[in-house]
Amino acid sequence: MTALLESPLLLAAERQTLRDPALLAAGTTIPVGVTPQGVALSPNGAHVYVANQGSNTVSVIDPVSNTVTATIPTNAGPSLIAVSPDNTRAYVAQSGDASLGVIDTTTNTVVANIAVGAAPIGVALTPDGTRAYVANFQDNSVSVVDTAAGTVTATVPVGPGPVGVTVTPDGTRAYVASTADGSVRGIDTATNTVTSTTVVGDVPVLVAITPDGTRAYVSTAGAQFVAVMDTATNTVTTTIPVPTPRAVAISPDATVVYVANLDKDTVSVIGIAANAVLGTLPTGDGPLGVVVTADSTRLYVTNSLANTVSVISPQAIPSAGPIIGGTTVIIRGHNLSGATAVHFGTATATILANTSTSVTVSSPPGYGTVPVTVTTAGGTGSFGTFTYRPTPVLLDATVTSSPFGGVGGAQGPTSGGGTAVITGLNLAGATAVHFGPSLATIVSGTDTSLTVTIPAVPGPGPVAVTVVTPGGTSNSLAFIYVDPPTLTSASPNEGPTSGGNQVTIQGTNLATAQSVTFDGVPAYFSVVSDNTFSATAPAHPVAGPVNIAVTTVGGSASSGLYTYVESPG
Repeated sequence: MTALLESPLLLAAERQTLRDPALLAAGTTIPVGVTPQGVALSPNGAHVYVANQGSNTVSVIDPVSNTVTATIPTNAGPSLIAVSPDNTRAYVAQSGDASLGVIDTTTNTVVANIAVGAAPIGVALTPDGTRAYVANFQDNSVSVVDTAAGTVTATVPVGPGPVGVTVTPDGTRAYVASTADGSVRGIDTATNTVTSTTVVGDVPVLVAITPDGTRAYVSTAGAQFVAVMDTATNTVTTTIPVPTPRAVAISPDATVVYVANLDKDTVSVIGIAANAVLGTLPTGDGPLGVVVTADSTRLYVTNSLANTVSVISPQAIPSAGPIIGGTTVIIRGHNLSGATAVHFGTATATILANTSTSVTVSSPPGYGTVPVTVTTAGGTGSFGTFTYRPTPVLLDATVTSSPFGGVGGAQGPTSGGGTAVITGLNLAGATAVHFGPSLATIVSGTDTSLTVTIPAVPGPGPVAVTVVTPGGTSNSLAFIYVDPPTLTSASPNEGPTSGGNQVTIQGTNLATAQSVTFDGVPAYFSVVSDNTFSATAPAHPVAGPVNIAVTTVGGSASSGLYTYVESPG
């Protein structure tokens, strides 16, 4: 008898109203322990394990009912967690008492606590489950644990402040992120020695490896980007801006990377093919840990400030794009093998890749909000809608507050700080604002204006300000960064206590001077060039040397260049 072909199922029961720039339909929120940190899925998909650092417990979630079925007491400070390949053990790093807890997953009890280094946080298992690698934050080391014997067989010195550790799919290397020196070290698991050190960016936290082992994605909390490493050469090939990244998880079908953004209550979705952010997903308060189910159809996200776990069902990533088309959209569901057509309204999308659980397409041109359908040999499934957005247009950028002055213009210090208002059209749903190489923090926004925190940049000069929305990337506006000033000389360098002396001051970066003082007393001044300004020395009550200080858009400088002298009597 001919087998019946199943029609494509697109998780319609879990579909909800999407929030701009929403990419997923939210599912269940599960209460767990206090300050949930790491989350791990058993390889057979039967259980989700959550380490609750604040309550010294591990919650066990049934992914069928999405309820907590057991709560396991642990030693102090459970942080990150891993499950053995045979599903019989869960290993949790217990940062409060320098141990690795071993949980029997049948009885849901801790059967051993193995002493490791001080403040262990990260833990990863080799593919055969025979060894656990534990990152010890305070010891600047990685403990290698024989899981059968329950003993530490080696201690590997690594960089300062190691947090995340992971093992490559072939088991030949472990990678550990050292937060204090901005590096990722590669450990040869045959010799348990460090064989590579790669500088990735400020405060690297966690590392995830693609299923084929060719790339590592590293969250760098200080630099606010994800660094992409080529594991063959151990070099950074690109960086992808995301805000306050923590956990990184790669979908088993190797199409996307999910990044928990702690301070933004979102998860960024990065397309692996383009190494670009496709959009963001709403979560609970303080997302920290992320894990993806084996069929890539659900995310479990720990919300560290809400004491919950969000269960999120991926569908279309993203659900909006520019009217010109060309957006890479990943559609997730079931029974999608052999998709013959994907339609956005009546227009046909170009199919780029296809598996049983996903179809990746390039959106056709269009307008408004249109239905999305997928057709296979088993029938046609409805997917909801895709919204076409017009391209954002920028009109003006104005500084509204600054650490050193310059309000009302489009310039600021290289150290960043203060706020700017960007005006334009079609700005709703902005996902990123770039000031040259740096990512600004979006404070608030409407369709015609965005308020952002001005970021720091590596050096002075003009940079391009651009805004990214689901409709595309805007035109650019110029913003000028200014280095702090210096003062080198004053001529004349002395004058009467009665004031009135005309003093020429030399230095650097003086063109944007906002104020000049002599021993804290404001002085009249005029800027001659970027290296010179002229000031009228104010009266001073007593004779003696004083500091001349200048404040510019770029910062402040002060130097004892002038001396007051008594008038003859």
